[in-house]
Amino acid sequence: MAQETKTAAADAPSGFYSAKKHLQEQVEEIGTLAATAQPADEAPHQRCSAARPEIITWQKLVDAIQASGRNYNFTLIENAYRTANHLHDGVKRRSGEPYICHPLAVARLLIDLGMDSESIAAALLHDVVEDTPFTIEEVKNQFGADVALLVDGVTKLTKIQFSSIEEQQAENLRKMLLAMSQDVRVMIIKLCDRLHNMRTGDAWPEQKRRDKALETMEVYAPIANRLGILNIKEELEDRSLHYLDPVSYNEIKKLLSEHAGEEFLANVSGVIEKRLEESGIGNATMKRRVKSVYGIYRKMYVQNKAFDEIYDVYAVRIILDTVAECYNALGLIHDMYHPLPNRFKDYISTPKPNGYQSLHTTVIGHEGIPFEVQIRTREMDEMAEYGVAAHWKYKEGVSGGQDKLDQRLAWVRQLLENQRVSDDAGNLLRDLKSDLLPEEVFAFTPKGDVINLPAGATCIDFAYAIHSAVGNRMVACKVNNRIVPIDHQVATGEIIEVITGPADKGPSRDWLKIVKTSEAKSKIRNWFKKMCRDENIAQGHDALAKELRRNQIVLTDEEWDPFMAEIARRLHQNTAEEMYAAIGYGGLTVAHTLPRVKEEYTKLRATDEPKIATVNVKRPHATDGVVVEGIDNCPLKFAKCCNPLPGDEIVGFVTRGFGVSIHKKSCSNALASMRDSANIERWVRAYWADDIKENYKATLEVDALDRSGLVGDVALALEDLRVPIYAMEAKQAEHGCAVMSLTVGISNTDHLNSVVARLSKIRDVLKVTRS
Repeated sequence: MAQETKTAAADAPSGFYSAKKHLQEQVEEIGTLAATAQPADEAPHQRCSAARPEIITWQKLVDAIQASGRNYNFTLIENAYRTANHLHDGVKRRSGEPYICHPLAVARLLIDLGMDSESIAAALLHDVVEDTPFTIEEVKNQFGADVALLVDGVTKLTKIQFSSIEEQQAENLRKMLLAMSQDVRVMIIKLCDRLHNMRTGDAWPEQKRRDKALETMEVYAPIANRLGILNIKEELEDRSLHYLDPVSYNEIKKLLSEHAGEEFLANVSGVIEKRLEESGIGNATMKRRVKSVYGIYRKMYVQNKAFDEIYDVYAVRIILDTVAECYNALGLIHDMYHPLPNRFKDYISTPKPNGYQSLHTTVIGHEGIPFEVQIRTREMDEMAEYGVAAHWKYKEGVSGGQDKLDQRLAWVRQLLENQRVSDDAGNLLRDLKSDLLPEEVFAFTPKGDVINLPAGATCIDFAYAIHSAVGNRMVACKVNNRIVPIDHQVATGEIIEVITGPADKGPSRDWLKIVKTSEAKSKIRNWFKKMCRDENIAQGHDALAKELRRNQIVLTDEEWDPFMAEIARRLHQNTAEEMYAAIGYGGLTVAHTLPRVKEEYTKLRATDEPKIATVNVKRPHATDGVVVEGIDNCPLKFAKCCNPLPGDEIVGFVTRGFGVSIHKKSCSNALASMRDSANIERWVRAYWADDIKENYKATLEVDALDRSGLVGDVALALEDLRVPIYAMEAKQAEHGCAVMSLTVGISNTDHLNSVVARLSKIRDVLKVTRS
């Protein structure tokens, strides 16, 4: 931002700019975003180790408004401040300063972005509805409909009960995106709010700090990138990385401090500026920048590159008047320095999805140091620095630029439109993350049209990006005149031809697992929703019934219909059939449905008390170590659903033709059957005989770090305990782990506990559980 540039320039040669300056060193300048300050009376234990931003007061905000030179509605802003200050009076933040400092800091950030009076007022009021009794209606009455819309857009849904944190996060995000689609200032205020929270995040508890940093990295930084506000995007990423991986963050900061690139860039800039003047381009503005810490982190740890293999750590930016001058300057740069192959990118002719335009080329300096040269016009530079906020900073609002602004926000409306087909709130987060991936690929149709897709997108995504009819009828795909699988990942520069089938050809359900973009997923779901309703209902019903059986949720025929009607109501479906259909076409997942099912099932069974029939005991006789009251010499079998062992409380079920089945008293299948009046008479009391000699089979699951010799160590431990092994299965798991399933001979629960304790002591074993 403009003030950050001035601050950074104070400690570096003229013209030097780094959006990361606020993180790399302490800066002290009153009223700037990068400034760091502590309250004079702050206790030592409250002080953060990292640099914290200046605490903004009302007077400092007034000074910033006057220094901006813009025609703000000062009365509106002052009234908003007085209202917020009154409502937040006496409240302090975790870090100790008065709460009003936070809205003031957010408003200060918006002034740097050049936002309008309504945005500043909304920033001052953005927490009053969420944290105080003040309502949106009162905001509207006192400050107008525009300010009320902005405040409501950034206010979280706190009055509604959600079944999971993920659902709450998704619904808050959906509400904010919906408001953003009506007025982009909502998201600009939210980004500034999150930026200040991240700057003061040291006051959060450790887990909250990591959770907020992860959310910022996955949601807010990509949105800032898509809106083109690159300064905020880079700082959000750097501060998130600082909390998520402090070791790598500090290592990269150390590498940057050891490589004194500022002096090198100053020399190169001077040489380039002189050459441009000699060639008749005398009005160039030169800037210099160092790559963000997170940008370096991605290349070092994600792409596995050494620091010296990253060629764009240092960059010179040339700002010119016309596009023609940009291409002329590019020729001069390639004449002065040796360009690296495959390192030229023309974002002027093919802009990024966020509207970013520039020429990028990487060259080798005369000192043998590679650096990047970015060439763009002044208008392109404004849009690159401020993104959509440039409409307010340079155009006094959106007049004259509304069409272009609408075009830049089309992805928000498309994302929300796609979500109308999906009833699963979790899909919004997943689709947002996939659609806002930082990397993009550009592919071409045979006619030369450019199709922009996120990295990792497939030929199916390409087909649906052309038109839904093309995607639905797709049967094969050619890339550069060569047939490839339809799940081929698209690479930049490929010419892709989609081969279509007959008009009644439709997509496959498996494509939902392959495609990456929310647009493709939405169009596939929409086709199944319209074309296969009966099939969707059947598939959804079967999938839900299977999941209920897997979770041992048993319903009688009389209970099923009213139970499912209630679940459908809670999921905002009109009928159970609509719910089944939504599951069938993928608009609703079984995993999203299950928490509601479990809650309702718990309520349904809460008043049911299982009663076991009493039987006159004549002569107890043990069979296979078990005494069944009232039954002698009857075949017994141990239920595989709960695998009872001596020491467990047990109960018997008289089967038809197969003797008595022994269950644990706590077995969910047994409890469900006992509540059925048709089965209650078939349950009998059972207990273990005192003189048990038999071994019983028990299955154990061992989670461990994967290493050679692990299976042998487990087998030796069991041999030392004289425990027979009936079956053993081992397989690799994620993150370098392994899972082993063992079926062993156990005499009772005490014996089982000793075996578990012995296995837990084996090196690299993480957990041993009875399955």
